[in-house]
Amino acid sequence: MERVSLPGGVELSRIVYGMWRVGDDADTSPAHIRAKIEACLDQGITTIDQADIYGGYTAEGLLGACFKENTGLRDRCEIVTKCDIVAPVGRYESARVKHYDTSAAHIAMSIDKSLAEMAIEHIDLLLIHRPDPFMDHTETGRALDDAVASGKVRAVGVSNFRPWDWTLLQSAMNTPLATNQIEISLQHHVPFTNGDIAFLQERGQSPMAWSPLGGGALFQAGEPRETVSKVALQNGVDEAAVAVAWLLAHPVKILPVMGTNRVDRIRAFSDALKVQMDRETWFELYTAALGHEVA
Repeated sequence: MERVSLPGGVELSRIVYGMWRVGDDADTSPAHIRAKIEACLDQGITTIDQADIYGGYTAEGLLGACFKENTGLRDRCEIVTKCDIVAPVGRYESARVKHYDTSAAHIAMSIDKSLAEMAIEHIDLLLIHRPDPFMDHTETGRALDDAVASGKVRAVGVSNFRPWDWTLLQSAMNTPLATNQIEISLQHHVPFTNGDIAFLQERGQSPMAWSPLGGGALFQAGEPRETVSKVALQNGVDEAAVAVAWLLAHPVKILPVMGTNRVDRIRAFSDALKVQMDRETWFELYTAALGHEVA
């Protein structure tokens, strides 16, 4: 499995395992979670994506229970997590309204809580989960710098930011932002033309892609499913592998975040590496996603 080095010295596996649905599984035992992680590790997928809000603020604790029962497992992984969403559930059930909090106090508290929940000593990559329209960028930037300086976090980045959100925050920081985790898929391909990917590519930085399969909408009848199915048949893989291979082929080095609770599907993540994705095949899929040929 290819690995990608991000600013800040963190190295992630090219495909990332996303745990946003781990709490939805009928089996949330440490043994079953370990089975999913081991299925990733067997393919060289070493990076796990979390967020404090996942599972109504329960997903990090489920991962932590697994790490507590399986000494040494954490040392084989890189942990990505996120903070700043405050929703009136779980630990924040008293909140009057769902909101974002990028204050220094909230970031510091979130880091400590995530470390305790996951039973780890450091976070490899911390992301600000959503752009905060009430953000004091100098305070937030200083808080992220302090988090890295403390050793509790190795690198920091953002999620769902637009280029102007990125430059605003970065202007108040000494630490380089490592990545932006945004929605990218055949179903949601606008980042290729709205400047989001171009902004990162200009800076030599790789985006992480959430919902790389388009939330399942990609596999509904009609285009682009017919084209995806054709390419899948040609390469002896399933449709999901083709959708992921389409992202992997781009020169910006997108890191797809794959989320499923089925171990058999996890074992198939690396099938994306088997797909032959030349320029014309990439555009064939892109054309199907657009619903018309390029101008």
